[in-house]
Amino acid sequence: MHHIYIRGIIGLIWLAAAIVCGVYDNFPMMGLYLVLAGAFLYSAYTEWKKEKDGKGGR
Repeated sequence: MHHIYIRGIIGLIWLAAAIVCGVYDNFPMMGLYLVLAGAFLYSAYTEWKKEKDGKGGR
């Protein structure tokens, strides 16, 4: 279960980096950071959903 939280935290860190880039008008990097944030947050969500539904590998 820890890996889900770690992925979520990493996703939130990338999201914060995207916000900072947006504040400083660095839009190309903001787009990259948003994609990374989305990937990590979606990954954490799908793993959480699997464990919640009881379809985990354990």
